[in-house]
Amino acid sequence: MDKSAKTFLFDLLNTPSPTGFELPGQRKWAAYARQFSDRVENDAYGTAWATIDGRAKKPRRVMLEAHADEIGFIVKHITKEGWLRIDRIGGSDTATARGRRIHLLGEKGVVHGIIGNTAIHLRKDSLGEEKAPKIHELYVDVGVSSAEDVQELGLRVGHPAVYADAAEEFAKNRIIGRALDNRLGGFILTQVLANVHRAKKKPGATVIAVNAVQEEIGGHGAKMAAHRLRPDVCVVLDVTHATETPGIDSAMHGEVKLGGGPSVTHGTCNHPLVVRRLMNCAKRLKIPLQHESSSRYSGTDTDVIFETRDGIPSGLVSLPLRYMHSVVEMADLADVEQVIALLTEFVQSITESDEFAVKL
Repeated sequence: MDKSAKTFLFDLLNTPSPTGFELPGQRKWAAYARQFSDRVENDAYGTAWATIDGRAKKPRRVMLEAHADEIGFIVKHITKEGWLRIDRIGGSDTATARGRRIHLLGEKGVVHGIIGNTAIHLRKDSLGEEKAPKIHELYVDVGVSSAEDVQELGLRVGHPAVYADAAEEFAKNRIIGRALDNRLGGFILTQVLANVHRAKKKPGATVIAVNAVQEEIGGHGAKMAAHRLRPDVCVVLDVTHATETPGIDSAMHGEVKLGGGPSVTHGTCNHPLVVRRLMNCAKRLKIPLQHESSSRYSGTDTDVIFETRDGIPSGLVSLPLRYMHSVVEMADLADVEQVIALLTEFVQSITESDEFAVKL
């Protein structure tokens, strides 16, 4: 990874973009992707896509998709004493929330807050019975004493918040932080665009890299984009659980290892011919693949893309991730590089004659 790409990666990771409030991150993604594409466009809700036109007479339309949003919190109520009650944005984990610093994105800019935590000394009689707090039991301290003081800070009900923790390099060739799910995906899309842009000749297929909003609450951005862009084939990129850490049962959750390479998913929304093409591309590049199964749904944007219009042949490629939906999400940069190479090979392999249609 070159210096410019790494600088962009950390800037993107550290730009707050909770679901429904993705605009700051989307602006940075679009500005960076523009240098590698023929055009960058967006829709009314902020999903952005960068396009490289194919050289074929009737080029196939290949969509690569990742989601731009991160989990967070939103101000639900402000007490007269100046405490903020909050609700989840997406799948925020209340078990790890207390005692953490947050950034509230208010009218006057970022306001620093703390999710309150009663000292262990004052809880010792009930420690044996403690459970994760319910979301309405959490409160945020912004260092003031009244609702009027909160208003003076530029905060009201409806303002979002994210954890204050930033991304950082960790150990050997790894990265940790919040929002790796799935801003790493958006970063990977830009590097695929860069590879295709720098190639000796344009791809046969038109490549559309989509960075979609609102995945964490149901895939709304991806659904709108797929309907609008009418791709012939799509590969969705998201993260998946690395299951080798203590306490995770592989019989229940499968076996995926951090540093073990990209994962492909089989079943349900995953078209077998798209999956086969991904496997063949990995074999050509000697990229190790991990395999997962989907028995009902994938839990990703693939679920809403594949059923759009008359059906879009789709496949899911996943980046192994430890500690998902926490402030210490961990990824291996070797896995990142292999996903970039795999998706680059996939889009460059598509020709006018590729149908990805089952024949009976």
